[in-house]
Amino acid sequence: MRISILGLGLMGQALARTLVGAGHSVTVWNRTEGKADGLGATSVATAAEAIEASPLVIVCVLDYAAVRELLGSVRLDDRVLLNLTNGRPAEARDMVEWVAARGGDYLDGGIMAVPQMIGTPGALILYSGSPTAFERYEEALGALAGPRYLGADAGLAPLYDLAMLTGMYGQIAGFLEAAALIASEKRPVAEFTTELLVPWLTAMAGQQPRMAADIEAGAYVTNVSNLEINQVGMVNLIRAFEEQGVKPDLLLPMRDVLDRRVAAGHGAEGLSSLIEELR
Repeated sequence: MRISILGLGLMGQALARTLVGAGHSVTVWNRTEGKADGLGATSVATAAEAIEASPLVIVCVLDYAAVRELLGSVRLDDRVLLNLTNGRPAEARDMVEWVAARGGDYLDGGIMAVPQMIGTPGALILYSGSPTAFERYEEALGALAGPRYLGADAGLAPLYDLAMLTGMYGQIAGFLEAAALIASEKRPVAEFTTELLVPWLTAMAGQQPRMAADIEAGAYVTNVSNLEINQVGMVNLIRAFEEQGVKPDLLLPMRDVLDRRVAAGHGAEGLSSLIEELR
């Protein structure tokens, strides 16, 4: 297939290289020269030329404002614009009308991978927007990563993308606090992480489907540690951090939510009930 890519940062280069390797005819454009070297793609001087070259146009730039600035008043007649730029659900929904006014069809995408993962097992890209456009290009897009179509609402891909990033950042925050606590006694962080923390987090991740079911049912009865017990544990945890000379900054927001929930009379519920304080 003929596919154009606008934006050749690390991710854009990985997308282009992978599509070329899969046998597609790839045209690329980047604001600065030299980024297309060694990709095996055809480099053109303007974004308009790249759009003219292919029925599928992939944009991967800094943000949605950059997408609009880049495309300007260029027509998108009979083109599918696939926006793989990180953004918000509201921005994606606005883009549907913006692209339609220029004659194009719109797909939004959330890349759940780093550039080095593109084209390898384990990479995932979330898609939402035009169902006909996704169906037409699903096979080609499968060369980049496992494709997961979420629905016709273009805002779903960025919504799920941001939700998955939230889970990732929460895990990283917990790791950093744990590593700081171990390092406070000059114990080996790598050994602790590999031999103890990762197996523990893997085991605890198995609880999340049950918690998700509790959230959907609105039923927070628990047969493990309830919020009151966790509240006491959090006090001890934060005190230990302070005694070790470690800042508990990444834990304090969760403590505050926990305190609010218990103060509201829900101390006998499980941790999954904290979601009610976030709605």
